[in-house]
Amino acid sequence: MIVKPLLDAERLLEELDTLASYSDTPKPAITRVIFTKPDLEARAYLGGLCQEAGLSIRQDGLGNIFARWEGSEPDAPAVATGSHYDAIPYAGAYDGTVGVLGGLEAIRALQRGGFRPKRSIELILFTSEEPTRFGMGCLGSRAMAGVLGPDNLRQLTDAEGRTLEEVRQEAGYGAPLEEVVLPEGFYHSFVELHIEQGPILEQDHVPIGVVTAIAAPAALRVTLEGKGGHAGTVLMPDRRDALCAAAEIILGVEAFAKNSGSINTVATTGFCEVYPNAVNSVPSKVRLEIDVRDVEQARRDGVIRSIIQGVEQVGTRREVGYNVQIINIDPPAKAGSEVLKALVSSCGEAGVKFKPMVSRAYHDSLFMARIAPTTMVFIPCRDGVSHRPDEYAVPEDIVRGTYILALTLAKLSYADEKPPQVKDEPMTLND
Repeated sequence: MIVKPLLDAERLLEELDTLASYSDTPKPAITRVIFTKPDLEARAYLGGLCQEAGLSIRQDGLGNIFARWEGSEPDAPAVATGSHYDAIPYAGAYDGTVGVLGGLEAIRALQRGGFRPKRSIELILFTSEEPTRFGMGCLGSRAMAGVLGPDNLRQLTDAEGRTLEEVRQEAGYGAPLEEVVLPEGFYHSFVELHIEQGPILEQDHVPIGVVTAIAAPAALRVTLEGKGGHAGTVLMPDRRDALCAAAEIILGVEAFAKNSGSINTVATTGFCEVYPNAVNSVPSKVRLEIDVRDVEQARRDGVIRSIIQGVEQVGTRREVGYNVQIINIDPPAKAGSEVLKALVSSCGEAGVKFKPMVSRAYHDSLFMARIAPTTMVFIPCRDGVSHRPDEYAVPEDIVRGTYILALTLAKLSYADEKPPQVKDEPMTLND
């Protein structure tokens, strides 16, 4: 079988621009939070596009959307692609959305080229990859993989105290949460197209990143209880300053990551809440939130242990009460060998240079890797910028990534058989 994807580049770019219009903030800033009006409008728009492509659509009780192109063996585990389309406040127009609309265009390009899948190819639109509303990222993929169960989901609340259960019902998603988790072997493989969200591909002048591993985050919350008082009357020998203790801990977090022995270890204290937060008062209470990531779980967990020991040492020495809570600690993921092989082969057959990479940001792919062999296709983004209104990917890179994705999906659809051949000619754009 000859594979000749016919991409409609103009349509893909127009759809990205239209999707960006569903936002609580004016362009170029995009704000699209789960189960808000822009989110629901975007869902309707994307669902309509999938129906136009002749895909069968189902939705689960959490709002994950599945659009399937049925293959000749519909009972076989499907090949999946997709990403998310929610956006943190004042974000850009390409994070996640390139994988959603690029995934849809990859399917349409294969349809135009006359390809007939053996395994069904399914596009997934994941619910709430961003942690904006309920404080936890990748809600949809966590639940699909069985990492986050129905009881945990029902306990989630937003900043206004509204429960996930309440807002999903209002949005029209009333199916039981117990049905969100996917049965074992549901997917044969999963490939996610995404902007890099970093500068490496652009700096190295390489158009495609082949993701071999995804770093996993661990989040810690540290609470420090000192003794407050007037900034002028509490003498220095008598102080139990919670913020000074926090400063030592923050520097320790940085040092432990730097001394891990690997460039792939990163740790960040991204949140610091001080009480009473007044210039003339000794800080009596501080809350820190710390993010630690690595592609090697043992090394990352060693840094976490060092941070916890450091908190204990600083708290004891400074006579400050302390508490450390682990909010989440997810294992990293390695790419599936068969999926990597298909992706690398597609790059070679298309004559596209690629670079093996680690994803230091985590994505829905991190949790999909628990239920199916998984990899990601990265394309460059300008200056490595993401989660900002000036986030940008050039059209040529978006189209190229979509083409490579289409070839990879075609190969995986016929996995376990002789792979389909790519027609020996440049990428075809149906303008």
